[in-house]
Amino acid sequence: MKRRAFLTSAGTGLAAATIAAPAVAQSQPEVRWQLASSFPKSTDILFGTSELVARRVSELTDGKFQIRPHAGGELVPGLQVLDAVQNGTIPVGHTCGYYYVGKDPTFAFDTALPFGPNARQMNAWYQAGGGREVMGAFFAKHRVKAFPAGNTGAQMGGWYRKEIKSLADMNGLKMRIAGITGQIMGKMGVTAQQIAGADVYPALEKGTIDATEFVGPYDDEKLGFHQVAKYYYYPGWWEGGPQVSMYVNMDQWNALPKSYQAAFEVACAEANGHMLARYDAENPKALKRLIGKGALLRAFPREVMEAAHKAAFELYDETAAKNPEFKTVYESWRPFLDETQPWFRVAELPFDGFLASVAGQRSK
Repeated sequence: MKRRAFLTSAGTGLAAATIAAPAVAQSQPEVRWQLASSFPKSTDILFGTSELVARRVSELTDGKFQIRPHAGGELVPGLQVLDAVQNGTIPVGHTCGYYYVGKDPTFAFDTALPFGPNARQMNAWYQAGGGREVMGAFFAKHRVKAFPAGNTGAQMGGWYRKEIKSLADMNGLKMRIAGITGQIMGKMGVTAQQIAGADVYPALEKGTIDATEFVGPYDDEKLGFHQVAKYYYYPGWWEGGPQVSMYVNMDQWNALPKSYQAAFEVACAEANGHMLARYDAENPKALKRLIGKGALLRAFPREVMEAAHKAAFELYDETAAKNPEFKTVYESWRPFLDETQPWFRVAELPFDGFLASVAGQRSK
């Protein structure tokens, strides 16, 4: 009887403990945030990452912290997300830092610079190589908290109406391209334009631009670029591992309970890996479909790559000489990139190269 009484008592205690847990959550405040994305709903991986973060935050806080994502243009224009977060119009946005180099070129480090790190190197620099600290200090001056929340992996070089056979063929092109890359393209005779994702196809279709880059096969197929420009170039040397981030208004962030902050950070970390996994799974299939639909795959000529590389690092050195914020981050970013390249050349590149060379044999 005593044993039965003990088990009954213990069971009651366990039940009480189970019931008590939600009571703790119930003591937390209800928070409702609107999230502005820079991306259209048609890009279901990019925009879907915002939805993933919102869902996970809700699940981790028993529904107390709710975030409602809005596609680019619904709350604010796609290229004004940072501005809206800074001034408190919205508490959080999902966007790319290099959209805002007009404010300060240092923002580009949060996404990608031409001939910069691949996705793994970017993650290593940001998470374990000092990137979080230098970028955190920079964003704090803009009253923003930034969190990595996605990476597309190496992107494509975009869609062109005419074939690029030499550096001379770049001269006079009107191209949609974001960030510092536009300045580098300018050195090669390209007129660069920054256009939000939802507006790119109409501009290419109407001839307002001659070429565009966006992400890669999966998104490009959805946006239909192959219907109006048939030459598809690689690699996207300006985006080897572009990070997509959540920007949170500093005051709104500081007002959150610590447990909500933790839930948000965990959700962003999950999204960071999830986006890359989705693109790596979907891009190979989409590339095959695009080729089947008539896309003509082309590699950039070597002289284009070399001219762009030279122009890029000349620009970085010039910018660092006159912009202290850029210089501080560059002096963290550049040495880390230089240090990681020999390791990737020894281990990753030969391995990947060999597997690519025998892939056709395995499929026979």
